[in-house]
Amino acid sequence: MTGYEALHEGAAWCELAGCGKIRVTGEDRARLLHAMTTNHIQQLEPGQGCYAFFLSAQGRILADANIFCRPDHFLLDTEPETPAKLFEHIDRYIIADDVTLEDLTGSLTTVAVEGPRAPAALEAMGGPALAAEYANAEWDGRVVARVSSTGQPGCFVFLPQQERDELVQQLEAVGVVAATADEFRTVRIENGHARYGEDIAERYIAQEANQPRALHFSKGCYLGQEIVERVRSRAQIHRILMPLIIDTDQPPAPGTKLQADGADRAEITSAAFSPRLGKVVALAYVRSEHAQPGSILHLGAARAEVAQPEVTAA
Repeated sequence: MTGYEALHEGAAWCELAGCGKIRVTGEDRARLLHAMTTNHIQQLEPGQGCYAFFLSAQGRILADANIFCRPDHFLLDTEPETPAKLFEHIDRYIIADDVTLEDLTGSLTTVAVEGPRAPAALEAMGGPALAAEYANAEWDGRVVARVSSTGQPGCFVFLPQQERDELVQQLEAVGVVAATADEFRTVRIENGHARYGEDIAERYIAQEANQPRALHFSKGCYLGQEIVERVRSRAQIHRILMPLIIDTDQPPAPGTKLQADGADRAEITSAAFSPRLGKVVALAYVRSEHAQPGSILHLGAARAEVAQPEVTAA
């Protein structure tokens, strides 16, 4: 079974090289993160977590993170493009707060275990059963979290770099298959699962990125909230990130435009050929008037259909 097949039918692992890990400690850690993110941090209990954006004062998305509440700290899991920027951004707002940041990116690695059988495979190894999305727990000195990079059911295991080979041996002993980064990426795009650094960037505001799980509209003030609230109250949004299915076998490059009514109406951010569909799947920012599932766009002679947005796996 290939890694791609295992992601759809079994369980596959892949090391998410370069992903950032920031440890946040101190008595004021929840208050500070609550005031700097788009989600409700202060209500999190140890073993819970959430997904959130960090915004600029102008409402632009500086970074995203999976935020895991541990008994004595928060662990921020970020994409490879953002750990240094995010560390500096948070550090800039620590004034009189009892908050300490530690960049663990160089000492911890992330092994993703994803696919329909992934949770059962980890439990077969003695790992904790994590039913709720973003639930997290310690496991033999590692931290396991119920979160996915592809949109398939899965978990991340955060562990010291030197323990990576031992974990891989344990995973493969219970039938978890190695998958490549490209296979993970293809399944991610098939599921319409956006990634900061490809589909989300600083040029976009929160609602354009179409990640409602990142936003909490009654949590109180936070950096960039004024823009988020203005967009919500006035319903003023001109483009939105949506998945597409394109009748071609050649993935278009990021930045490629799609047309409708004789004008550019969408811009590709990521694309891949889907072996299961026999077509290209993509994510693109689509003009709002064309951003409904079933809308038809065109890429030259190829037909592109707007698909349903992702339903996040738990």
